[in-house]
Amino acid sequence: MTVQPDRPGPDPGFPAATRDEWRRLAAAVLRRSGAEAGSPEEALASTTYDGVTIAPLYDPGDLPPDPGLPGFAPYVRGGRPVRGAAQGWDVRQRHAHPDPATSHEAVLADLENGVTSLWLVLGDGALDVAALPRVLDGVYLDLAPVALDAGPHTAEAAETYLRLAEAKGAAPGGGLGADPIGLRARTGAAAPLDLPALARLAAAHGLRAITVDATPYHDAGGADAEELGCSVATGVAYLRVLTDAGLTAREAFGQIDFRYAATADQFLTIAKFRAARRLWARVAEVCGVTEGAGQVQHAVTSSAMMTARDPWVNMLRTTLACFAAGVGGADAVTVQPFDARLGLPDAFARRIARNTHALLVEEAGVARVTDPAGGSWYVERLTADLAARAWEWFQEIERAGGAEAALERLIPARLAATWERRSRDIAHRAAPLTGVSEYPDLAERLPVREPAPEPARGGLPRVHYAQAFEALRDRADRAPGRPVVFLATIGPVAAHTARASFAANLFQAGGLATVTGGPLTDPEEIAAAFRASGTTVACLCSSDELYGEHASAVAAALRRAGAKRVWLAGRGRHDGVDATVHAGCDALAVLGTTFDDLGVAP
Repeated sequence: MTVQPDRPGPDPGFPAATRDEWRRLAAAVLRRSGAEAGSPEEALASTTYDGVTIAPLYDPGDLPPDPGLPGFAPYVRGGRPVRGAAQGWDVRQRHAHPDPATSHEAVLADLENGVTSLWLVLGDGALDVAALPRVLDGVYLDLAPVALDAGPHTAEAAETYLRLAEAKGAAPGGGLGADPIGLRARTGAAAPLDLPALARLAAAHGLRAITVDATPYHDAGGADAEELGCSVATGVAYLRVLTDAGLTAREAFGQIDFRYAATADQFLTIAKFRAARRLWARVAEVCGVTEGAGQVQHAVTSSAMMTARDPWVNMLRTTLACFAAGVGGADAVTVQPFDARLGLPDAFARRIARNTHALLVEEAGVARVTDPAGGSWYVERLTADLAARAWEWFQEIERAGGAEAALERLIPARLAATWERRSRDIAHRAAPLTGVSEYPDLAERLPVREPAPEPARGGLPRVHYAQAFEALRDRADRAPGRPVVFLATIGPVAAHTARASFAANLFQAGGLATVTGGPLTDPEEIAAAFRASGTTVACLCSSDELYGEHASAVAAALRRAGAKRVWLAGRGRHDGVDATVHAGCDALAVLGTTFDDLGVAP
């Protein structure tokens, strides 16, 4: 037998990369760009809404102390390492259609095509509790677990579900979904539920009684650590109720699962789900529970990030969110249909939602590795930092009297402050929304859907990141004829295209059409094109050099032609120009002013 020689290794002529070398090269690039900072790390770092610093580079020195072993508790589904064959997450589809026949048809279609459990929303305009037997007709409850979400009707829904399972002779799976604190956060209404009685009933059937739903805090504009801290405080409150009623700490932990939002920020979402497990493991440690206390997680793609405009982009957002939740270790994942903001999803939207799981699990093999992000210097540091911030917030809630007491003032004030900061970034397009604040499609034809049940009013607000821009789009659509802004393109195409494209993108984000005058330099010719456009607002678009030669004269000619306001794309001051539009400007303020100048009704 002939033995082949080993292949040669890497060329020893390449020196090892070092942080100092990276710092030297990065500093040189920053100097050329005009950036000023004490170090490249400071210049390139960013900060989350929780105050966590995201560095531009990570190395072994960034690993937190005692991060835990990747792929072992608490960083695994259900708190247990996955052995043997690859295991995916539970594909959980949400159903809230008020018509039992429609829901029944949708449930069967989902279960026949890859969905492995159901999330049923009951009461308050959604499906009636009494319709459960009709909706679950033909469903094998021992194979398809059902997560109930019945709010104040939880006890009635639990009784109906368990009676149905008994009639079918099935050992039901899933959970009863009791969450009185979460209900109050969503609706402002109290729900007097006997949690110990529900816990004992659930335990007798191998179910979990309580779901700590943290999504209301996310939907109110909260940041990741805020969502985590609120969930831990709520979970601890339920532990107290259960143990005070005589359940052991281990039994109490076994009755609680958690629901979190997953966003298109994949690394923050991965770190959030890992941090949530770490936080709950710390609570279990303090309570003296060493086994059976792993956090069971249900991930739901964020409602706040979904858009009503260009809803097809929601498919990309939810794919990223599903990927991140799966990598982060979520036990069950719900992908919201792309048309969720438009009303009740249709069969096509539900199919796309469940196929997102199939693509990630079956084709991409995302679930083949346990805790795949574990060991990453970046993810481990981000996990530890999020967990630390969330623990501080949890302790602040506890000092205020616990989760329920903090809902009076502390939690709403904190979430409102975070939403204000996020709104500012959205307005300035520092947090761009594809299809809405960036690259809008004014010619889009939106799908038409049945209206969804109106959620109960009260409690924490429900926000959507795109809501301010979408309100302007609606305002423009209501106007008799689409409002127009004239782009006064000065000079050759090469000189004005970049800024004309920027200005068109900005104004169209508010639903305003734009027209151009062509590659002109003569002020009177540009003014004639402006008059022909029929509008009263113009924006100069060209290079800085040509602005110096022509901006003031063109602005004066536009004024004589009837312009109420003259914008300039770029920076600098010129006679006759009211203000500028540029990267980082307050786009919502610019659009609001333009709407007023054009006389568009609110």
